[in-house]
Amino acid sequence: METTHFSSSLLEDKNEADASIQNKETTYFYRKKVDGANQETERNKGEASKIEVRGLNLKIKNKVILNDINVKIPRNKITIILGPSGCGKTTLMKSMNRLTELYPEMNVKGEIFIDGEEILNSRRDVTEIRKQMGLLSQRPYPLPMSIYKNVAYGLKISGRLKKRFLDKRVEHYLRQASLWNEVKDRLRDPASGLSIGQQQRLCLARGLAVDPDIILADEPTSALDPISSQEIEKKFVELKNNYTIVMVTHILRQAARIADYVVFMYLGEVIEQGPANEFFNNPKTEITKAYLKGSIN
Repeated sequence: METTHFSSSLLEDKNEADASIQNKETTYFYRKKVDGANQETERNKGEASKIEVRGLNLKIKNKVILNDINVKIPRNKITIILGPSGCGKTTLMKSMNRLTELYPEMNVKGEIFIDGEEILNSRRDVTEIRKQMGLLSQRPYPLPMSIYKNVAYGLKISGRLKKRFLDKRVEHYLRQASLWNEVKDRLRDPASGLSIGQQQRLCLARGLAVDPDIILADEPTSALDPISSQEIEKKFVELKNNYTIVMVTHILRQAARIADYVVFMYLGEVIEQGPANEFFNNPKTEITKAYLKGSIN
């Protein structure tokens, strides 16, 4: 089974969540959610959703990792899944392309819709479902081959390997990832020779070459220097015109810079969600206010 750019441990969420749950000094906030804060805002109800999550629950043995998650991800926007470490952000994102199935100890229930099609319980080939979504991990994982072949591999997955078009397509996706001018004279060099920031953009190019509708990004700038981080952020803002982008981060300033929509999570639940401007300027729950002030992390 081929999977695009998979690399991260969902069990890290579990371990960190256990530690968070034991922090009794902050759990009182958890009880003060406003009624309905776990539902979509009125403004979002009228928008076309690319992804909809309904009643998603995930457990590892008796540990609840995700509890009754209901989220609508708007089309052609940057949606930031925000929250402290261990709150279930990555697990929620990975559920969207069924990578949770790689962990048999995880018990997942609920529904996830992509363009109105339910995919979590679908009999459709999971590889075909995953082709709809490019995945960018916390650290870049270029394939052990040339820069050129890394992008060509994405084209292979999507079945577009006709030689007469290959060079142009590789160039196209490297340009989309703002990498072409930096590598055009060394396409046959090993991808491992690139800087970490360039490797991350190469992984983005490879993901785009699969021709997805959605980009899932799990803290994609966490291992990058500030300049490389800015490149990724700027590229996401450009790409949202053609893709729906879902990005996990715990960096408030980054979320404020690029988010169109925010889903805020705490201890495995969605506490609040809505347009970014509304979320940052008019938070509705006590726990959100405390998080934005830095009182909890």
